[in-house]
Amino acid sequence: MRAELQELWKYRELLLTLIERELRIRYKNSFIGFFWSLLNPLITMLVMWLVFKFFLNNRTESFSAYIFAAYLPYMFFQMTLMDSAQSILSSMPVIKKVYFPREVLPLATIGANFVHFLLALFVYFLFLLAVWVKNPGRSPFTETLIFLPVLIVIQLCLTTGLSLMISALNTFYEDVKYMVGVILYLMFFLSPIMYFSEQVRYSQALGDRAELVYVLYHLNPIAMLCTAYRKLMLAPVSPMVGDQRLPYLPLDWALLGVCAGISVATLFAGYAVFNRLKWRFMERP
Repeated sequence: MRAELQELWKYRELLLTLIERELRIRYKNSFIGFFWSLLNPLITMLVMWLVFKFFLNNRTESFSAYIFAAYLPYMFFQMTLMDSAQSILSSMPVIKKVYFPREVLPLATIGANFVHFLLALFVYFLFLLAVWVKNPGRSPFTETLIFLPVLIVIQLCLTTGLSLMISALNTFYEDVKYMVGVILYLMFFLSPIMYFSEQVRYSQALGDRAELVYVLYHLNPIAMLCTAYRKLMLAPVSPMVGDQRLPYLPLDWALLGVCAGISVATLFAGYAVFNRLKWRFMERP
């Protein structure tokens, strides 16, 4: 693996060029450019806010901010995996003619989506700042915000590992991208995006098993990351569901550590799978 990393470093300029190309192509001849990346999550967030705030009677303070805090990282994860799935297949004519490290193709897709994610986070913080200025009171920002870069690195490890694995497997088995699409759809509902993780812990339907289910629920790295983004970026809030106020649960650093371990292991496993299969790309008809 060290040899592959050294070769990848030699081709770093190619990688940066491909990332720039991805960014240019995505919004070529587009009037509002980058803001198309925000339009979909903004509309989705608005719909979820309307449904849960007014139809399902969720009266949690600043509910839209908490939705967006979890939805943005999930969108980065989802879009990166779906885009990476086709990264090798779409460049197959070039792969058969020119030699370069094959991993730069999915990495360029990851890099382009990561740039959009960082810009979306910047817009999100501007939104929080504007709301705070308009309604002075308790600051929406906390000192735990300094851990945000660590959280981003953890998610980047997980996303990169899965993207490398999916891009390689989808080259030979195109059913992979459809399976990934279904899993991501289900993962959206199995992660605390439209609701709070406290609702899992204090679910009356689970009874005495609620604590165990809460731990198992957060062994899903995406669920843990969504929870962590909320708890590190925003001030603590007790979810209000109907007339019931649920106790606030602080971030479980042990579970976040498990998530970090899974993410790093996924990165190494994904890169190993990619390196094992990349020499067979030329054999694909």
